[in-house]
Amino acid sequence: MIIEVCCPDIPSVRRAVEGRADRIELCTALELDGLTPSREEIREAVVLCHANGVKVHVLVRSREGNFIYNEDEARQMSDEIVMSLEEGADGIVIGALAGDGALDIPTCQKWIAVAKEWQKEHGRAELGITFHRAFDVCNNPMQALEEIISMGCNRLLTSGQKPSAYEGIPMLKELVQASGGRLCILAGAGVSAENYQEIANQTGVTEVHGSFKGGVPVRD
Repeated sequence: MIIEVCCPDIPSVRRAVEGRADRIELCTALELDGLTPSREEIREAVVLCHANGVKVHVLVRSREGNFIYNEDEARQMSDEIVMSLEEGADGIVIGALAGDGALDIPTCQKWIAVAKEWQKEHGRAELGITFHRAFDVCNNPMQALEEIISMGCNRLLTSGQKPSAYEGIPMLKELVQASGGRLCILAGAGVSAENYQEIANQTGVTEVHGSFKGGVPVRD
């Protein structure tokens, strides 16, 4: 089981590392559902995590609110993707919707192209691309799953379109089965040390995501 810890600041990164997290999702302003962290925060988190064998994925989200972005916002987020990779991030976390509740495929494709071009230019062997919980408010989840796979994402962070992953167990199970191993379903929202194993057992997910304020699960 891969444990990803959502970290809104450097102290929480330290706690996640001490708790033997496998990966962190770095963001800021968790009270706004997460925004892009600063260059300095990314740099410090990467140094700390990489020294302890922990991967860092950076949330790229320029503002609070909905996931419908104009050209200027999308361009800003392209710059934030490059900044994250320049500072050593192992992956990025992205997502955008169109006004009708469908995925904004052209915008996401541009961001992925920016990331993969940087990867190619700098010889980066591995790059994680996660589509975030914008998925949980899209209007056709199974179609969206196929589009996310086609775009080249290798991970989908989702609560199964419910307020929590525990409530979303039925859809999470369906998503795992429909994905057929073509990407990883990362169960998130309300995941804790107490319920993560049950969520995994009932859905088949192999990765979970949470803030784990009560502590990262102790695993054998």
